[in-house]
Amino acid sequence: MAEHTSSSITIEAPPADVMGVIADFARYPDWTGEVKEAEVLATDAQGRAEQVRLVMDAGAIKDDQTLAYTWNGEHEVSWTLVKSQMLRALDGTYLLRPSGSGTEVTYRLTVDVKIPMLGMIKRKAEKVIIDRALAGLKKRVESGAR
Repeated sequence: MAEHTSSSITIEAPPADVMGVIADFARYPDWTGEVKEAEVLATDAQGRAEQVRLVMDAGAIKDDQTLAYTWNGEHEVSWTLVKSQMLRALDGTYLLRPSGSGTEVTYRLTVDVKIPMLGMIKRKAEKVIIDRALAGLKKRVESGAR
């Protein structure tokens, strides 16, 4: 049974600015350590990504994967795994909440690999991915890069 890992960070910017960076998949290689390539394969009627191909290198997890995205209002986006060479599951969510002059961002992630791996190692990999993504997102948004 897959368990999830989550973490939160406060970013000094409004939710719309944070979501703007999250939704800009073409720029992921600029600010995420793990994403080496990103390609939007399909968009919804509002122009938001529905399917994205990502080439990942997260140390223990290297993969070419396709994810399906669901946009829940202006403050939440979730994704599920469509196709992967190495993973059985990759489910995640970014949830944004206004907080003072900024935005609290919570990132939840569940990873399940096809190869045998101790749960403790999977959780550590999830934690590394989440921490790097949140730190990179904070730096990218607060630098004003759009």
